[in-house]
Amino acid sequence: MFREEYRKMNERIFPDQEIVNKVIESINKPHREANKSIALLRKSVAIAAVIAIITLTVTPALAANVPIVYQLMYAVSPSVAQFFMPVRKSCVDNGIKMEVVSAYIHDNTAEIYITMQDITGDRIDNTIDLYDSYSINRPFDSSATCELVGFDEASKTATFLISITEWGNKKIEGDKITFSVREFISHKRMYKDIPVEVDMGSIESNPPTMEVNPGGGGGRKYREFIPDYRRTANVLVPSDSMGFQIEDFKLTGIGYIDGFLHVQASIKRNMVGDNFGYFILKDKNGKEINCVCNFDFSVKEDDDIKYTEYIFEVPPSEIEQYSLYGYYVATGLYTKGYWQVTFPLEKQDLEDDEKNTISATIN
Repeated sequence: MFREEYRKMNERIFPDQEIVNKVIESINKPHREANKSIALLRKSVAIAAVIAIITLTVTPALAANVPIVYQLMYAVSPSVAQFFMPVRKSCVDNGIKMEVVSAYIHDNTAEIYITMQDITGDRIDNTIDLYDSYSINRPFDSSATCELVGFDEASKTATFLISITEWGNKKIEGDKITFSVREFISHKRMYKDIPVEVDMGSIESNPPTMEVNPGGGGGRKYREFIPDYRRTANVLVPSDSMGFQIEDFKLTGIGYIDGFLHVQASIKRNMVGDNFGYFILKDKNGKEINCVCNFDFSVKEDDDIKYTEYIFEVPPSEIEQYSLYGYYVATGLYTKGYWQVTFPLEKQDLEDDEKNTISATIN
């Protein structure tokens, strides 16, 4: 009742454009303070004042069409930001249409199907990847994921499933969600299970090494090899070529360092994509061994080559039982735009034929 009355009242309120311009200008204007604590206090007060102005003057159209206003509101109060966002179940930008297809609400969980369709070209295929360029804004604390679950070749339409679980075990039906995407990649070329011709019985036990500053990485023993306090890591000295290459991904080193097998690869940087590759070991029965740690590094700061060191926990006495295999994914197309939809969490189940289409296996 209150929400409906407040919405009607709000629709009759229009912000003074001069105030809005000053708010945006104050947000973008750089400033420096000598005292950091004073700067933080002033910033907090300024944000609170801005939110007060926005709350009294903003309209749904302003929140939807001025991203910086919406993001500021969302950072301070997600529930207020989502309340002001108008329902918009479809969006078209750069010839790509994004649309909310259906939502299924059960208990404190929501499952939402969203489609992206290329209505002017052929930029969407079954390899489409939003690669962390999407945002799922909601007015409550929760965990949320987004995954590709289907692709229709005839209509060039990809279907994504957004799964949201509210942490407080409260009823979430009726709340509004905003989903936005800034860019995506597609038409990726994938190379899987490519044998690497290496004589595993003659791997060097004391190869040339060098100290580097490691970048990002992972693996279950990453912190053992790259603890927080360590600034450098010991890696293989990169070789020009070791006979294995898939497009811009090639083997540049292999050898034992301190009892651990190091396998090194280089990848030419792609500024508009997400090329990546990795290695695994397989025994004669096909059992796979993954690296326990991997991390990136550069030899030259301005170089367009990125190196990755993969570390395997296989002793020299057992390494001849294994073979090395390479995997690589090369970016095809990069598409930039801004797609945003806002929708209420309502029970709108799919028809049976729609369910079958969405659940189809992606080859």
